[in-house]
Amino acid sequence: MSTFNVELKRVVDDTYDIEIGYDLSSKLVSDIDAGLVGNIRKFAVITDTNVKDGYALPLCEKIKRAGYAVDLFVFPAGEKSKTRETKAKIEDAMIEKHFRRDCCIIAVGGGVVTDLAGFIAGTYARGIPFINYATTLLAAADASVGGKTAVDTPVATNLIGLFNQPAKVYIDIAAWKTLPKRQMSSGMAETIKHACMASRDMFKFIEENLDDIFSFQKFACEYIAENNCRIKYNVVMKDERESGLREILNLGHTVGRAIETVSDYKLLHGEALSIGMIAQAQLSSTLGYMSDEEVKRVTELYERAGLPTKIPDYIDREVLVKKLYTDKKVRDGKLRFVIQKGIGDIVEFAPGVYAKPISEDLAREIIMEI
Repeated sequence: MSTFNVELKRVVDDTYDIEIGYDLSSKLVSDIDAGLVGNIRKFAVITDTNVKDGYALPLCEKIKRAGYAVDLFVFPAGEKSKTRETKAKIEDAMIEKHFRRDCCIIAVGGGVVTDLAGFIAGTYARGIPFINYATTLLAAADASVGGKTAVDTPVATNLIGLFNQPAKVYIDIAAWKTLPKRQMSSGMAETIKHACMASRDMFKFIEENLDDIFSFQKFACEYIAENNCRIKYNVVMKDERESGLREILNLGHTVGRAIETVSDYKLLHGEALSIGMIAQAQLSSTLGYMSDEEVKRVTELYERAGLPTKIPDYIDREVLVKKLYTDKKVRDGKLRFVIQKGIGDIVEFAPGVYAKPISEDLAREIIMEI
């Protein structure tokens, strides 16, 4: 019998830039020319049916005119497409188009696109570079930053995936003007969540400038884009792989993700998160970490943003309670919640511990109330 020690100590630099601006597709192509992904000449643009004509096709034309090979891969828009089956179909199509290790993926779209494309990039040919071109506020606030990529399963959302950092992220604020009001509202859910957990000033700014955000005033949109990135960066930098602090980004998601799944994705992610945020605010109040007035401010801001704050009647609340157990924070069969502290902070229950075990009875009580 013998033992051979395989020593594989690694120092990995996953540093990347997030560029916030307007109509950034030409900048993306010039960055490729300048060596953003090295000497790669072949690109797979992955997008959905909502974004294909407005952004993905024009970007493909620009890439071709710059002298690169490019193919477009499109899947049906919506969370229901974020599956292993869709991933396999795109991979098979890439194989058919002779994509190998010497290629790069460009994800053009919202959170579903960036989640799916980033996961493909992490596994295709054992890993190829990818670039995120975010066209929605939700992607700008959440999915395009931090490197969490995944697909959904019938059991739970984002259950299968990996951490995979992009070569660069482009946040195109101009694209927000093309979004339906419902999609803009959905993106505001994560934006308000960031303010609730990390910035009282940002929360106040949103309260005072919500109309300016929805009318795409430059100062207001740039403020929320930059602060979303800053808040998320400050968390991800300290805990890339969600071993402790990064759990705070899951604020509101224990109930929110469960509602999203139980609704069979009738609710957009931000709509489900909005309800989840109200549930955790009520829980926080019950535990003594938020005042009634603070809960009211959070509720009113979500409502002003055009988001639901009550569980729809078509959702079976007992089924929803059981679905909570599919949350990734569950440990030893016990529900765990991240809890908001006032407005702009999170409860740290012990050094490095940001989620608290909550009894099923208390979770059920909160769910029955909203």
